[in-house]
Amino acid sequence: MVDVAARAGVSLKTVSRAINGEPGVSAETVERVRTAAAELRYARNDLAASLRQGTRSDTIGLVTEDVANPFYSAIAKAVEDSARDRGCLLITASAGEDPVRERELVSAMLRRRVDAILIVPASTDHRYLDADGLLGRAVFLDRPPSRVRADAVLVANASGARRAVEHLLDHGHRRVAFLGDDLRVSTARERLAGYRAALAAAAIAEDPELVSVAKHTSDAARESLTALLHLPADRRPTAVLAGNNRCTIGALQALGGPPSERRGVALVGFDDFELAELLGVTVIRTDPSRIGRLGAELAFARMDGDTRGAQRIVLEAELVPRGSGELPPA
Repeated sequence: MVDVAARAGVSLKTVSRAINGEPGVSAETVERVRTAAAELRYARNDLAASLRQGTRSDTIGLVTEDVANPFYSAIAKAVEDSARDRGCLLITASAGEDPVRERELVSAMLRRRVDAILIVPASTDHRYLDADGLLGRAVFLDRPPSRVRADAVLVANASGARRAVEHLLDHGHRRVAFLGDDLRVSTARERLAGYRAALAAAAIAEDPELVSVAKHTSDAARESLTALLHLPADRRPTAVLAGNNRCTIGALQALGGPPSERRGVALVGFDDFELAELLGVTVIRTDPSRIGRLGAELAFARMDGDTRGAQRIVLEAELVPRGSGELPPA
């Protein structure tokens, strides 16, 4: 606002009155302020205004990775249900893995006066939330915030992945491949760390050839595992940890279907997915609905005046044996 006032040649108070539509400002001055604001790309922070005035919009925002992904759609449904129980409206949008898009969506929701916001983050710097006055009412889901302290509901990714690999090792496997997402994503890094920890504890040297990351789609995971399966017999994997539900689908495609229809390569997927039980796929199961529900509870607590320090909830992941992770080496 200081820059807008300087460019328009008026006081800060006049800028505030012009932008908020208060009386006592000439039409010429209002136009001059609006022109300056447009040139500087200034947007009124409606959330900050509503907080100062003690009013609410009964609206919360959710910025997720991709609402088409069943994991994130389950989170969104849980947040939506919680919002409805509170008589609130939920605005949902997908940022993909684009930090710029994340910030654009958060800014757009601010302009719509959301009372709180829940974020599956892509950005590596969330200090912009503090500048916008929203940090105290922001809750991070599935992934932690970066460079700020804020409420978060997370999964014990490293221990879950370690448990998966230990399970495969217990069934006689020594060449375990890892299919994971882009390592810029914190959950992918944590799951890879768990994979490595399990191998190290078993005194098995990691083979870099068996680690394939940046597989953000099922097609990419399928192509990667297909290549690994075509390695010479002494180099190819006998088991696979798929680092997310998309990687698991790609792995199933590469392996030729469910374990009941094939032999030789064991598979454990991280995150459950529709039809996994029917297909007999062993998974490390998380609870996205619970993530969404707990995240919403934290957001509503902040809206109700909770002033405690940043809360961090970490949910354990559960190994669910269904057949694919129990296959012995061929």
